[in-house]
Amino acid sequence: MKRFVNFLSIFRIIAAFAVIPCLMFPMYWTAFILFVLAALSDFADGFLARKYNVCTKIGGVMDHIGDKLLVVNAFIMLAIMMPVWFIVIPIILMIARELYISGLREFLGTQKIEMPVPHARFSLGKVKTALQMLSIAMFFLLFTVSTPLAAGTITRTQVIIMNITSQGGIIAIWAALAASLLSAIMYTRTFAEKIKKIKK
Repeated sequence: MKRFVNFLSIFRIIAAFAVIPCLMFPMYWTAFILFVLAALSDFADGFLARKYNVCTKIGGVMDHIGDKLLVVNAFIMLAIMMPVWFIVIPIILMIARELYISGLREFLGTQKIEMPVPHARFSLGKVKTALQMLSIAMFFLLFTVSTPLAAGTITRTQVIIMNITSQGGIIAIWAALAASLLSAIMYTRTFAEKIKKIKK
């Protein structure tokens, strides 16, 4: 089971790079299916690792890397393919947030101090990740459905799906931004508490 859980993390890392050529050439259905499978693997490996007690430090690192690569790579491609302010701004801020948190962790690492995930009534980090992946999946689905539009052949059902995925994707990406900023505030508070202990 440990190998399978680690395989899911490795699959997510591979998928993070595989979606790039799929979007460039364009193979939108392949990119959509690959991303959805990778996103589902994120939740599956965490569940299986806890259920069968096969959590390891290496597995945790691989899981973290896989998540970040999958989301960041997809966000960069979205910013390139949809260069409008209501898509690009939340993407820039969320990527900046990841770099900011990584910087805090790296500094505390030099002090040999770990910065755990801030405790809350619910896992804000998981909510953030779920909303990010939901928004990306909806935009990828939008690409697949809107492709026939260029050829002048599109049905009423496709128009409805396009409206749902475009509006839903926008709502999800801004909700993900809100969750990202809130979690960044929580991390900053935790970081400040750690710094006070260092000074003492």
